[in-house]
Amino acid sequence: MTPSAPFTGRAPRIRRNDYAVLDVPAPGEWEPHLSVSVVIPARNGQEKLDLTLAALAGQSYPDHLLEVIVVDDGSGPPLRVPPIAPSRTRLVPARPGGWGIAWALATGTALAEGDVIHRVDADIVPYRVHVETHMRWHHLADYLVVLGTLRFADVTDGLPSPSDVRSAVEARNADALFDLPSSAAHDWWEDLVDEHDGFRTAPSSVLHRVHVGATASLPAGLLRAAGGLDTSLVLAEDTELGYRLTQAGAVFVPDRAARSWHLGTPTAMRRGDEVRRYNSPFVADRIPYRRFLRVEGGRQWLVPYVEVLVNASAAGYESVAGTVDAALVSTLPDVQVTVTGPWDALDDGRRAPLDDPLLDLRLVRGRYAHDGRVGFAASAPASAAPAPFRLVCPPGWGVAADTLDRLIEYAEEGDLGLLCVALDEDAGGVLCARLERTSSVARAARLAEDGEHLDDVIHETFGVEWLDGETWGFTRLDPADRPPRSGRNTEAAHWKALAVQRKIDGGRLKSRLTALEKEVARLRKEAAKGKADTARWRAKAERWRVEAVRLRRERDLTVVRRAIRKARRLLRDRPEPPAT
Repeated sequence: MTPSAPFTGRAPRIRRNDYAVLDVPAPGEWEPHLSVSVVIPARNGQEKLDLTLAALAGQSYPDHLLEVIVVDDGSGPPLRVPPIAPSRTRLVPARPGGWGIAWALATGTALAEGDVIHRVDADIVPYRVHVETHMRWHHLADYLVVLGTLRFADVTDGLPSPSDVRSAVEARNADALFDLPSSAAHDWWEDLVDEHDGFRTAPSSVLHRVHVGATASLPAGLLRAAGGLDTSLVLAEDTELGYRLTQAGAVFVPDRAARSWHLGTPTAMRRGDEVRRYNSPFVADRIPYRRFLRVEGGRQWLVPYVEVLVNASAAGYESVAGTVDAALVSTLPDVQVTVTGPWDALDDGRRAPLDDPLLDLRLVRGRYAHDGRVGFAASAPASAAPAPFRLVCPPGWGVAADTLDRLIEYAEEGDLGLLCVALDEDAGGVLCARLERTSSVARAARLAEDGEHLDDVIHETFGVEWLDGETWGFTRLDPADRPPRSGRNTEAAHWKALAVQRKIDGGRLKSRLTALEKEVARLRKEAAKGKADTARWRAKAERWRVEAVRLRRERDLTVVRRAIRKARRLLRDRPEPPAT
């Protein structure tokens, strides 16, 4: 390996999953310094394990930076370390109390000393630069998950010897170990990567699907930040971990230069329908992105799609209850509400019930203490993880039944990191609700420098947009209104009560302003046709969104009509965008 200048300075910030901004060196043309722990979960299959270790012994990555931990998950007879293996190879039994791949990996990663954890299955033969190809990325950024490629070898005629494997790998001739024409490609994985331009344009909701555990690497700190392996799973542990790594702000890099042979075909290829049937209930419970698995109404799930955060510290009971109840009748079936406040201050000691200074807090807790969809926290958790979205909503504001659904759909369309929804404005500034993408907040927290606002980093790495509250179904609640009785707390009754409270007829205003929003949408669509004018037209669209906020605040229909005419005139008189 040729020495080169060390990587210095701040690495370019990756926008969404577009890792192309990183200047990755070619194998052999850089000098590594990070250590890597290759963790191999294994059960029986000594003959295949011998080939995996022989191939690892022939890697180009420096031996002193490479350790291998083989975790024996109850083999009979027990596995052993063969003569041909990396010098720093150790074999350990899975810790007592569990079993399966995730359990074995948790055992190995707890013992690993490397800066990077590289999972390799016990039936993989990696090519010469496999580990190095993974590690070159990890020297550029500390939030990358690197995936290698597989080709499934036909081994019905037997296996080569460990010495032949090591010799072929060291000679960069691993292609000759197995018959290429009879081997099979990892078709669905390759197609997924190609569909999203090398995965650089993959949306956040898709990222976890590429995380196949046969050969995957990531920084040890990133694995800890994501919560490690879910040891309750015996299948689909790699997909589930990929989902939580997404929420931790990870970038997924499928690198076709990290090649390897898979000895035979895996169970997922031989018995695919059975594997999918087994995995579906466990995946549905843990991965909200799999919307097609959450079609039943009236269900609660381990991981919600969106967490709604409401601060009850300085708000009255009626205001908090109105906000919480509105969120709970969302058309989304998987909403979780977290109410923050000084709950520890509530005790069961003798008090004057009606004169209790903490009466409103006590009523809020009493109302939701036994609702499994509502949780209590002393302060806002740092992240909504593992939920992919969080709506921070001020108490005293209600949302329409479809507000959360619409906001998330809009955020997903542009893979946006943050939606700021303007609700009101006074001398103190703009009161807003916030729909936060969990992965964007995690990425920003990792990248933000001293004094840098997280929202600025979110805008740089995912994008931030401002929206108007009324258009998206936010309504100011009347604090004097009592929450509906629990026995009559239906969605229809709730929204009928809110409609009565409205002091103006907002229907006509909303329809006018919806028309303005459509004009803005047309403006944005037309602007996209001209590359040179895109920034200018987006700025115009943003000014019209601000104008819409002002119009809703003033409730001036005359000005609305004038604004619509102005928008139409702007569209009619603007120059044609250049042809693309």
